[in-house]
Amino acid sequence: MLASFRVLGVAAPQGSKSFKGMVEGKRGQQIPRLVESSKLLPKWRKEVTKQAAIAWRNPPLDQPLVVIMTFTLPKPASAPKTRTTWPDRKPDVSKLARAVEDSLTDAGVFADDARIVDLIARKRFPNEGAGALPSPGVVVHVFAASSHEADVFELDASQPAQLALG
Repeated sequence: MLASFRVLGVAAPQGSKSFKGMVEGKRGQQIPRLVESSKLLPKWRKEVTKQAAIAWRNPPLDQPLVVIMTFTLPKPASAPKTRTTWPDRKPDVSKLARAVEDSLTDAGVFADDARIVDLIARKRFPNEGAGALPSPGVVVHVFAASSHEADVFELDASQPAQLALG
């Protein structure tokens, strides 16, 4: 493993935009003004960047990488307390991952988040399931793609799985 760290706090998605009207572009044309929908994003990105910079004190990684992210989200008060449940509502796990990827690039962990060739991103509630934290946050593990540690599982895309429909 090349790097591993956690960041506590409520994760914010990146990529959902809200239309805020039209503005004049550089050449006088009208272009839409889009802003991030999540008001929590700047604070979350800043905290992830800060924690990553503390954990990573090396030159940026500039090689194929495998990244595993486990997001622990606040469990809604309405969710059952005595059984494991899944955070299968917003925010999208891909948008949570996008915010962390960009923060890791800003912190100098990656030369560019395009170096990620495999990404496993999952959402959990506190203390429920693999990698879940006791409170909201994210755990990030970074591996060299060439390492055997990165071989969590390999799927042969040329042989699609057979689904049994009952």
